[in-house]
Amino acid sequence: MKRKNVLAGLLTGAMLATVVGCGSGQATEVSDEAVPTAGDLDEAAEEVPTVEPGKKGTIEFWTVFTGADGTSMQAMVDAYNATNPDYTVNHRAMEANDLYLKMPLAIQSGEDVPDVCINHVERVPLFEENGYLEDYTPYLADSEVSAENYNPKAWQMTELDGGHYGIPLDVHSYILYANMDLYEKYGNGVLDDGLLTWDEIKSVGDACVADDIIPIGMSWLRVKFLSSYAQLGGKLSSDGETPDFNNDNALKVLNTWNELYDAGYTHKDGDDPWQLFLAGKMLFCPEGIWMYNDIKEAGLNAKMLDYPVFDTNSVGNWTSSHQFVIPKNDNRDDEKTQAVLDFINFMGNHSLDWAKAGQCPAHVSIKDVAEFQDMPQAFLADENDELKIYDYKYYGYAVESLDVVLGDVLFERMTAQEALDKAVQETKDKIEMGE
Repeated sequence: MKRKNVLAGLLTGAMLATVVGCGSGQATEVSDEAVPTAGDLDEAAEEVPTVEPGKKGTIEFWTVFTGADGTSMQAMVDAYNATNPDYTVNHRAMEANDLYLKMPLAIQSGEDVPDVCINHVERVPLFEENGYLEDYTPYLADSEVSAENYNPKAWQMTELDGGHYGIPLDVHSYILYANMDLYEKYGNGVLDDGLLTWDEIKSVGDACVADDIIPIGMSWLRVKFLSSYAQLGGKLSSDGETPDFNNDNALKVLNTWNELYDAGYTHKDGDDPWQLFLAGKMLFCPEGIWMYNDIKEAGLNAKMLDYPVFDTNSVGNWTSSHQFVIPKNDNRDDEKTQAVLDFINFMGNHSLDWAKAGQCPAHVSIKDVAEFQDMPQAFLADENDELKIYDYKYYGYAVESLDVVLGDVLFERMTAQEALDKAVQETKDKIEMGE
């Protein structure tokens, strides 16, 4: 196993990271004092739930669902446990940064290793390379879990080194919300073809600004950058190893932001764009599909569309996938691992509750559910080539480095070239520290 200085890399990554969850478009910088260390992880004051064991025991299930989505996940787990399985499932939710520290530490120590975890798909390649994940391949033949039952792109992303290391729960995208009441007044037909270009945003900008309406919001900048950069064919690394995203395509994305900001078409530094959108003060606002419940609660007449494009022939939403992974554990026998697969299969076949949480389940059975077809995110279930799921194994390092600089670019405290050079260098430094 390639575990050189893995703990040092994980802890360094946590110190330099920003905490951005799927439930929030806002990034919050973490101070050094707030970063957990190997010695104090066990002191976290979190409540660990317990369930009555089945006749053969429990499956320990760790997830990153700490918000409203956690309630939905717990309801799905409860529904599984109500089927009286041999192994009941004990669901433990924690912040993503905590899980990405605690899971490797548990595997290395051999103590309290969970039986199944949720990982973002971008994290899986490096965890697999470090030897932390179980290969599903030996167990799939005796399971109802199979590739044809899942979104093909989300499934393919965890086929690594001749094995298979993740089963997708969902594909969750960062898309565009449009206030349709404001659009009726200011939109001038720019959505007639179902897509919004950056030039079209500029074309309606002056009319919005004249009435104190903000044309577009700009938060969670890492995914905004990645969405546009991927549309232009950009990659975080050309060779899969060395980061090299300081290039002309990346500059085009950031220069477009500066043009919008200079024209007064974005919110001001310090404003909360999502709250402005919910308050009816903003025409367009990119955000995650998982934020749709806020739209419903606000009673906003809003539509969900693909993320803005440079060219209508090149559509692409930043998309991740929550994946079920099995952490390495020599003390887990094959029978229990097979029980984990049974649980995962149940979750796939009962995806409607996950869709109600604003997500787009990866199990293809969801497409046949009429209630899902009426949900605003349903159009994403048929998008495959358009999905931009990043498979760079050092993705975590790259986006942490981008988080540090992108706000300074948007609000012109740093040039685009300076920011990209700095982010690439910091990514290289993190890779070196982690090896």
